[in-house]
Amino acid sequence: MKTFDVIALGELNVDLILNRIAGFPEVGKEIFARDMICTLGSSTAIFAANVSALGARTAFAGMIGRDAFGELVRGSLEARGVDTRYVIEAADRATGVTVVMSYGEDRANVTYPGAMEALRFADLDPEIFLSARHIHLSSLFMQPGLLADIVPILRAAHDGGATVSLDTQWDPAEEWRIDCREVLPLIDIFMPNEAELTALAHAASLDEAIGSVRPWLRRAMIVKRGSRGSVLVTAGGECREVGALLNREAVDTIGAGDSFNAGFIRCFVRGGSLGECQDAGNLTGAISTTAAGGTGAFADREAAVRTARERFGKQLNLD
Repeated sequence: MKTFDVIALGELNVDLILNRIAGFPEVGKEIFARDMICTLGSSTAIFAANVSALGARTAFAGMIGRDAFGELVRGSLEARGVDTRYVIEAADRATGVTVVMSYGEDRANVTYPGAMEALRFADLDPEIFLSARHIHLSSLFMQPGLLADIVPILRAAHDGGATVSLDTQWDPAEEWRIDCREVLPLIDIFMPNEAELTALAHAASLDEAIGSVRPWLRRAMIVKRGSRGSVLVTAGGECREVGALLNREAVDTIGAGDSFNAGFIRCFVRGGSLGECQDAGNLTGAISTTAAGGTGAFADREAAVRTARERFGKQLNLD
């Protein structure tokens, strides 16, 4: 028996989210934002909080500073039922912070990485790879230590009997230094969005990007396309395109992709088909847009189920 359904491995920071901003910032000038939220941030943490809210036994492995933001991160994870026994506190580094300037469906982010940059494979408790049914990694390009050690991490996960998903997220340096031929065969579910995949594959179109990476897929890739839905690609070459469940009154789209990941992986670890997982991801991504911040719509399991039914006319199957 595995202790956890899912262990999320990756970056931890707080999000300072600014909404209703009067234009774009300019050097030497000041503008106002009329709404502000300070909350649990980072793609991996949003994923962990939401997959836990959806009923998966979840733990987190990452690094924070010994500071007030670190306390907020740990407390927020634990309040969502996420076990933090594998979260490391660094006495010499501060917890990361992302300032999010939200403009409708778009946003501009500025991140101070802090402790997340320092985490390496050697820092991780080996028990992580034995206690998880599934390990999810995200935001590799913001974590140079984990990026450098990605192959031994993935091999340790599979040696421990865990399946693995990866959402690389955007590369701030736009260098995309990852060897798909080496890494993707070690990933069960690869989870980029369209812009990330085309950049990673150095492709001019989505079709070209899919064709470029498909030979290296271990099992499947799900490509998130925002308001255009998602495309599921299997290692055998099958493609399934599903349109988005659009929310015409979206509060914001922060964390929608991470919430998609949470719904997909929650379905995956309970044995759902890949098509069922894709549908679950589309639905939880849409649910995320009904509240502010990446975790606001997932206060608990019942709230998510109710939103799915009342706002989108869908049944969110979690059992």
